[in-house]
Amino acid sequence: MNKPLRRVAVFCGLLVLALLARVNYVQFVQADELSEHEDNRRVAIERYAQPRGNILTSDGKPITGSTETEDTDFKYKRTYKNGELWAPVTGYASQAFGATQLEALNDGILTGDDDRLFFNRTIDMLTGKPQKGGNVVTTLDAKAQQAAFKRLGDKKGAVAAIDPQSGAVLALASTPSYDPSSFAGNGEKDSEAWSKLQKEQNEDTPMLNRALRQTYPPGSTYKVVTAAAGLESGDFDLDSKTDSPDPYKLPQSQTDLGNDGDNPACKNASIRVAMQWSCNTVFAKMSDELGNDKMREMSEKFGYGNGELDIPVRAAESVYPEDNRPQNAMAGIGQASNRATPLQMAMVAAAVANDGTLMKPYMVDKLVAPNLNVVEQTKPKELSEPVSSDNAQKLQEAMETVVKEGTGTTAQIPGVTVGGKTGTAQHGENNEKNPYAWFISYAKGEDGSSPVAVAVVIESSDTSRDEIAGSKLAAPVAKDVMKAILDGKQ
Repeated sequence: MNKPLRRVAVFCGLLVLALLARVNYVQFVQADELSEHEDNRRVAIERYAQPRGNILTSDGKPITGSTETEDTDFKYKRTYKNGELWAPVTGYASQAFGATQLEALNDGILTGDDDRLFFNRTIDMLTGKPQKGGNVVTTLDAKAQQAAFKRLGDKKGAVAAIDPQSGAVLALASTPSYDPSSFAGNGEKDSEAWSKLQKEQNEDTPMLNRALRQTYPPGSTYKVVTAAAGLESGDFDLDSKTDSPDPYKLPQSQTDLGNDGDNPACKNASIRVAMQWSCNTVFAKMSDELGNDKMREMSEKFGYGNGELDIPVRAAESVYPEDNRPQNAMAGIGQASNRATPLQMAMVAAAVANDGTLMKPYMVDKLVAPNLNVVEQTKPKELSEPVSSDNAQKLQEAMETVVKEGTGTTAQIPGVTVGGKTGTAQHGENNEKNPYAWFISYAKGEDGSSPVAVAVVIESSDTSRDEIAGSKLAAPVAKDVMKAILDGKQ
């Protein structure tokens, strides 16, 4: 063989080897990545080749379904029962726009493709039956969810309710909401429905999960955390008077901070009285005396700054700022750059109600195979212990005083012990926008334990600015959710 031909042969051999290497790399290294890629149409076609498994409430009732279509590619599409009610929990599964939240996180179980369902797939294949998906059983209480959604009504806001003893999420509502069924398919109407829900065309952002993914200044509900830090420091007691002038001049500032209604009880008030009447002066001064490091440390014990909080849907990170003295004083009353999700503030109430122990929130109880075998069961897990049992009980006394004879009387439930804290959070430049109305609370059962803790935020409503308050807007919502849980326990 002459030299030019030898060179051509070697070059062709190298091309064949490169081709073989590339084919093997694609088949064995990139196989999983390509088969699961969002732009791989075959994945979507296979996903909807059979009915998906269902997402269920805590009592086993399905809140999703599947229906057969006339589409040549997609044999089935997802349906939702009362979709607006459950969208903040389920997310969506759309042939055209993918999936989110529980639909996405548990896609393998719902389609039947999860490796843990290999035995089921094998049996179905041998018996000639079509592949079946498993089910996702949530911790959500249907009556509590309905109570939250109904009471929110046409207001823009959110509700998060937790079982303090286990961390199970009992309700997760966000309004305005959307119906995932409206764009579950792959047609023109689905695209139109999707477009109408996007921020560019809908300023109310109905697809935003306000309970998990939106942070707000928590306002006076945060005073529970400041009180906890004060009690844990040993420098403050529940019923001892504090050296708190009214008004209080913010440190390193010429700005005076006053109290709503100029309540004379706030001057030198104890923690109990300051909680009862939501005294800004007492808690701003307490936050300054404790210092920014201690305040951030206590916040983090309650769950702030935890960027990896998956329930299993990931919640936005709540942040207590590293800041100067005047800003830290304001952050201590839930203002300045203090930001929290409704879930986070429900965790604060839950930790107090559970005698100082904070359980990790979760909203999937178990994953179930098509043959009803349990594939995975969630076990309650302790997240932290922000305060001692003794101090938690002191906080309970203060929060119960708020509801018995303070700013939170609208949350009273006859024959039930309720603890709570109201909040009205200013926002916007120079506070020109309407404030947010907050309420956090818990209710105790007959045995003294608490089966539910709730956080409610009303972002906006048709209420006039002067009438916006946690006691008027948010507390009645929390009351209905707590009643729904308590009634279900009877």
